[in-house]
Amino acid sequence: MTIQYLIDENVNPLYPQQLRRCELELVIQVVGEPATPPKGTLDPEILIWCETYECILVTNNRRSMPVHLADHLAQNRHIPGILS
Repeated sequence: MTIQYLIDENVNPLYPQQLRRCELELVIQVVGEPATPPKGTLDPEILIWCETYECILVTNNRRSMPVHLADHLAQNRHIPGILS
């Protein structure tokens, strides 16, 4: 199973660029790219997308994401993981 990552739009764009350049085997997707949620997508929808597509979310959103994650889990949903 290949681990996949979704990089949130609030993460510096240099991170996915460098990861793609240095770690060719990683599957890196970025919010706003084709086949990903568009920029401006609300956090609860990002969590559902990550659950559906089995992606680990990489985000800098430490203020509101924990609240959205708690709500997501309270609805008996899941997510492969979040890195912040």
